[in-house]
Amino acid sequence: MEDRDARRLPMELRRKLDHFESTKPVPISISTAFLGTEKQTFCFWNLPTELDFRTLTQAPILKIPGTNGLYQYRDFYIAGESYAGHYVPQLAKKIHHYNKAMNKTIINLIGIMVGNGDTDRHYDRLGAVTYWWSHAMISDGSYKTILKHCSFTEDTNSDECNAALYYATVIEFGQVNGYSIYSPSCLPQTNETKLLHRRMLVEEEEDPCTESYAEIYYNRPDVQRAMHANLTAIPYKWTACNSGMFNSWGDSDNSILPIYKELIAVGLRIWVFSGDTDAVVPVTGTRLSLSHLNLTVRTRWYPWYSENQVGGWTEVYEGLTFATVRGAGHEVPVLQPRRALTLLRSFLAGKELPRSY
Repeated sequence: MEDRDARRLPMELRRKLDHFESTKPVPISISTAFLGTEKQTFCFWNLPTELDFRTLTQAPILKIPGTNGLYQYRDFYIAGESYAGHYVPQLAKKIHHYNKAMNKTIINLIGIMVGNGDTDRHYDRLGAVTYWWSHAMISDGSYKTILKHCSFTEDTNSDECNAALYYATVIEFGQVNGYSIYSPSCLPQTNETKLLHRRMLVEEEEDPCTESYAEIYYNRPDVQRAMHANLTAIPYKWTACNSGMFNSWGDSDNSILPIYKELIAVGLRIWVFSGDTDAVVPVTGTRLSLSHLNLTVRTRWYPWYSENQVGGWTEVYEGLTFATVRGAGHEVPVLQPRRALTLLRSFLAGKELPRSY
């Protein structure tokens, strides 16, 4: 991406859908907020899921101009990754409650799909530390010290816990790309390990610098004009995730597991998947979280295939399918687009992942 401009990728998942609406809660985008007396960039916030739901029911997706409501009763799916582990199930819950209150199906929600998603604060963090140790990213000493001093059940950690996390993620990690530990890092301005440390304190593109390019792109005046962004002419640059907002953010559920239980009970199709090279929201944390749903296994653990190769492993439960994606990081389609496509096709078809090539 030498021209620092937007371009199409050869493997586009949206080609497989009649309509694919990629919309996140309002502040997880180019947005600003007031923090004290200063404006800050949004990083995460749950409240806009409420606002977006109201907007959704007012029709930008359901009544697209010129379609005469064509999409209104089509099968509807919600998917996302990372913090979508919160707002995708939350939005699905809102839709279910809305349909129930209206006593009819207004939005024909069929299923949700979450990749490398935040699920439960305690289990996610405990699973992350286990991942770091099991992948030889931290020493035995750091692993034991973290487990001794960090409970991961409180909003704030003890000084001993913070010190142990700092040493592990800043000193022992080195310049590793936490989102995909076997991929190169963007060495001039590596932020991955800082994010890993920060997350714990508060609670087939091979280019490692795509986030840096994105910041350059979204700070271009012509791009902001086209997106109707930065209309107030803020005097500083937009960043992907602002530390001040991140550290002050408290509007987040500790666990989404109760919502999963509710959605499973109403028969919603639910798929959760994990790229297995992600150390930020790793597969170990997701598996640990989901294990506390105590679901009955319907199809035992097996390898699934994509283009004659093992694409990952999967297990099907009563009400939920879990899958790993081999060789993928935090954002699965970035490093493994074909395997992501196999995953998406199976999800939309309501079929188990292929057992053979």
